[in-house]
Amino acid sequence: MKFETNLQKLKESVALVERVAGKHITLPVLSCILIEVKKNIAILRATNLDVGMEISLPIKSQNEGIVAIPAKTLFSFLSQISDQNHVVQLELVSGNIQITSAKTRGVIKTMPIEDFPSIPSILEAEQFTLSSELFIKGLKSVYYSASVSSVKPELSSVYVYKDTGGLAFVATDSFRLAEKKLKISIPSQFNDILIPFKNVSEIIRALEYIKSDVEVSSNKNLISFRAGDVYVVSRVIDGVFPDYRQIIPKSFTTEAIVLKQDFINALKVSNIFSDKFNQVHIVVDPKTKVFEIQTKNVDIGENKTLVDAALTGERVEINFNYKYIADSFQSIDSDSISLQFSGLNRPMVIRPVSGEQSFMYLAMPMNR
Repeated sequence: MKFETNLQKLKESVALVERVAGKHITLPVLSCILIEVKKNIAILRATNLDVGMEISLPIKSQNEGIVAIPAKTLFSFLSQISDQNHVVQLELVSGNIQITSAKTRGVIKTMPIEDFPSIPSILEAEQFTLSSELFIKGLKSVYYSASVSSVKPELSSVYVYKDTGGLAFVATDSFRLAEKKLKISIPSQFNDILIPFKNVSEIIRALEYIKSDVEVSSNKNLISFRAGDVYVVSRVIDGVFPDYRQIIPKSFTTEAIVLKQDFINALKVSNIFSDKFNQVHIVVDPKTKVFEIQTKNVDIGENKTLVDAALTGERVEINFNYKYIADSFQSIDSDSISLQFSGLNRPMVIRPVSGEQSFMYLAMPMNR
């Protein structure tokens, strides 16, 4: 096997697939990138058995072949090559891969290819095309709310389902919940899917690399994205997402509308004095026009910060985890936000005030 290709393009492709390669005690070849050369195309493959990725790279080949190269070694070596000559040559020599640029040459030991698993294709599946940018937006808006524990797989996932007018993305760890709805044309037969939380970041990176419309295929076991020279496939969870609509309050007794940045600044100050549980105490009193955030730490001190707000409804005092509130702001583009309360021990709902009303965030209160 011998071929040459553009150094920068090879770097970008290896950087993308290298992240997918995994560590596996009984299957060490999973730590490799499989490079298969066919005519003037090199196909780079990597998988950790949860996510698989393929990238096709244009090359000038002299000999066809296939080789498994340790991903981290290949990525580290290529990332340090900074030759002005943008061409790099790869050649299989005595079972190892020799990489040569204008000023640098390296030889990397390879691994046997026989145990490298195939990257699955979804043959019988529901298919539709959508903007990669929109799908990224849906995932990024909610995935931080998913549980990092795998004890309940359905909570350690992003739930994607067909909603009126498009797709809905939802994630929860039972302490907070994020929902994002996007107007996307979806076939009526699209099945609900649960994408594992640990796979979401790699899907996002692949879609960011694609930067165009993607063909999405899914069945009860897999979801895949294909565009141009890139293909990524992820396992999906076989489970049932909880009926989260039951915990969303149907009505509210108190509402505070604040500038998002004012609220963020107040929370940052308050968090300096919060306890080990990141607890903040929120006081909303429409009658006296007071919206206040209080924190106290016996080892540090205490703080009270007033925030300008438009208030309606009844007085409420309630505790929340600072982090669970702050996380939501990354998904809100609006300058103003609405905080809606429905009484003690009931969740707070955060929504954008202006613009697209497609995001909803729910935070459960803390017991004092």
